[in-house]
Amino acid sequence: MQPFVFEHAASPSVAVRVGGAARASSTLASPTQYLAGGTTLLDLMKLEVMRPQTVVDINGLADTRLGRIEAAPDGMRLGALVRMAEAAEHPDLVRDCPMATQALKLAASQQIRNMASLGGNVLQRTRCTYFRDVSYTACNKRSPGSGCAALDGFNRDHAVLGTSEQCIATYPGDFAQALVALDARVELMSADGVRTIPFAALHRRPGETPDVETVLRPGDMIAGFQIALPPWMRRSLYLKVRDRESYEFALASAAVALDMRDGVVADARIALGGVATVPWRAREAEEALRGQPIDDKRLTAVAESAFALARTREHNGFKVALGQRTLTRALRAAAVMQV
Repeated sequence: MQPFVFEHAASPSVAVRVGGAARASSTLASPTQYLAGGTTLLDLMKLEVMRPQTVVDINGLADTRLGRIEAAPDGMRLGALVRMAEAAEHPDLVRDCPMATQALKLAASQQIRNMASLGGNVLQRTRCTYFRDVSYTACNKRSPGSGCAALDGFNRDHAVLGTSEQCIATYPGDFAQALVALDARVELMSADGVRTIPFAALHRRPGETPDVETVLRPGDMIAGFQIALPPWMRRSLYLKVRDRESYEFALASAAVALDMRDGVVADARIALGGVATVPWRAREAEEALRGQPIDDKRLTAVAESAFALARTREHNGFKVALGQRTLTRALRAAAVMQV
């Protein structure tokens, strides 16, 4: 780990002022990084993948709105410093949006959920071995222009959706899939004030610049998440398929919600994880389901549409069939939920 300056932020305005003083191509490449739970940042600093010059501890801001769960007129607001464990057990969220709390519980061990913040969780970085091991020199995400070792390397865990010829690294999180499916909005705080954007716009596909992972500007700090919770969100779930049942990242996952009326799908939300470079909203699959009953023929068509744009590599072709089966299974389970 490289030497760094450690600062405590006395207020949100102080935090973003310190963070905004540094300039870089992206927030995640900035020489100043915010520290909450540290469950991703500290690991990457130890591996020398991330080498910030200044680390700003924002845990002292937990007594502000950044650390609170609040009721909203049509849903909830989750502060960015709320711990994953607290949100996963919040009774209103458990009742009104099962897929969100299930995604949080399946994301990590209890010890990590006690430490990790919601804001940090959605910004966690890929587990691609070629990214996390600096002995591999070819990683466009870590070293722009150096190449992508995963393209012709061992790519079993890599993405099949949203990839480019510069990067096929998989987005590793779980909670973000629920936020995408919920049409959540994210509050961003900077020295210029607070702005709100759709959560689905936060992460960027790799394209030609895999090192620029989000639309955050240097100094931006996530302040919270706004989620609308219509009554039919109670018919939702998060299904995660992985190599082992204990703490592990998804090979394929699905966050689904159904608005069922007289046996027909009036509306649907579908997000996929473990298979894409960013939290992935399967809008084509949603459209294929609206106005239709849940039956085997329809589910097959829906699953196929969700992966119509998949691009596989030598070792990860199985993810298409696995992702389709995961989605089909999740939709069947949601359709018969008692709400």
